[in-house]
Amino acid sequence: MAEGASLQDAHPTPPGEGEAGAGWRTEDFDYPLDERLIAQRPLPARDASRMLLVRRSDATLEDRGFRDLISLFSPGDVLVLNDTRVFPARLLGRKPTGAAAEVLLIEPIDPAGLRWRALVRPGGKLKPGRIVRAGEELDVAIEGRGAGGERFVRLITALPVTEALTRYGHVPLPPYIRRADDESDWARYQTVYARESGSVAAPTAGLHFSERSLAAIERQGVEITSVTLHVGPGSFRPVSASDPAEHRLAGEWYRVMVSAAATINRARERGGRVWAVGTTTVRVLETVAAGDGLIGPGEGTTDLFIRPGFRFRAVDRLITNFHLPRSTLLMLVAAFAGYELTMRAYRHAQQQGYRFYSYGDAMAVI
Repeated sequence: MAEGASLQDAHPTPPGEGEAGAGWRTEDFDYPLDERLIAQRPLPARDASRMLLVRRSDATLEDRGFRDLISLFSPGDVLVLNDTRVFPARLLGRKPTGAAAEVLLIEPIDPAGLRWRALVRPGGKLKPGRIVRAGEELDVAIEGRGAGGERFVRLITALPVTEALTRYGHVPLPPYIRRADDESDWARYQTVYARESGSVAAPTAGLHFSERSLAAIERQGVEITSVTLHVGPGSFRPVSASDPAEHRLAGEWYRVMVSAAATINRARERGGRVWAVGTTTVRVLETVAAGDGLIGPGEGTTDLFIRPGFRFRAVDRLITNFHLPRSTLLMLVAAFAGYELTMRAYRHAQQQGYRFYSYGDAMAVI
């Protein structure tokens, strides 16, 4: 991602987009980015972001504001949100030697929430048996090592776990935000409708919605419902294999309530369109969708990897952000919008100075 890199001729001619996974290379989803476009902080108002409108019907692009989104809905549509909540998963501490250490909690592996699957840094130094002091009342014991390099850790604290993490944990901002988290991130790296704690990264397309904008959408005759997918670190890792088909996503826990499935199915049966807020919502809906596009309730883990050639059954419209090159998220958008249109949209966004990534601007694909 070199600054000032040319945007011209950045992409080879892709294989046939109707061929599921055939012939695609990870490098097809690479692009240069001027790092000055990576948003380091959110705008003062959530819904003040810009929005690139991508029309699949005629392959056109239109520069709009996020507040214009309401004009794109029709009565009878349904807007589906991911109501996961980011928890303070990042623990910054020190080893007994005084050297800095970091533990990123991923998911609990016992009912009490004391034992966790985690990522650690420096990985080579934090072997089983080591202790990280994360706060005066919180230590982290490294207990084991997983096959993928992750660690199994135990929290040592006299406090309730939630209180210990709130007191000593940090907002797990992504590494391309090159600053320490501060008090404002506790609110802004969280959607206004977040309820179910469990994510180590925000479902960032939802960060644009304010309570005011959601109320205005409802007044348009649009039903709003939510599903849950707890976002892990795997969704945001660049694909390292040269063939995307060789990449495996780590499973992420999801849940679709009976009421949410019923709301979505009513919209489809009456001819309304299903709007998914973010790639995480898309993955949940496509995981539980039947062949006719109807949604079934349930919960479990999904490792669904959507890339060009995928046949969408449940989602008609997508609201998303601008994603990292070579990422599974960009591949999902390319599957939904079409490869050529997606990459052209990314070039246009750079030329027009859109803000990229988690705290950046939005894209609506209709």
